[in-house]
Amino acid sequence: MNLNHLHTDNKPVQTKLLFSATEGKVISLQIAAGEQLKEHITKVPVLLVCVSGSAVYKDEKESVFNLKSGDFVNIEPDVKHRIDAIEESNFLLIK
Repeated sequence: MNLNHLHTDNKPVQTKLLFSATEGKVISLQIAAGEQLKEHITKVPVLLVCVSGSAVYKDEKESVFNLKSGDFVNIEPDVKHRIDAIEESNFLLIK
C-alpha cells in the first residue's frame, strides 16, 4: 500500500489516521503542490516526517526547515506552525 492511495478526496490538504494506540497515533498528511497546512497549535509533541515531496516548515520561533523525503521536525506543543508544500508532499505525523 502507498500513502498516495490513502488520499482520494480532491482537497488541497488531507489527513488519514493510520494507527491509534492507547498513548498516541500516526496520521498520514498530504498537501497538494502550492498549498498550505494553515498555521495552528498542537497540544502534544509531534514528530513530522516527510515521506515524499518538498515543503517548508515555519514556526513562531522563526524556525524554518526545508523538508524533502527522509527529513523530519520535532514540533513542540503550544508553538504556532505551518507547512507550505512546494510540490505534492506526504508526511507522517506521529503523536
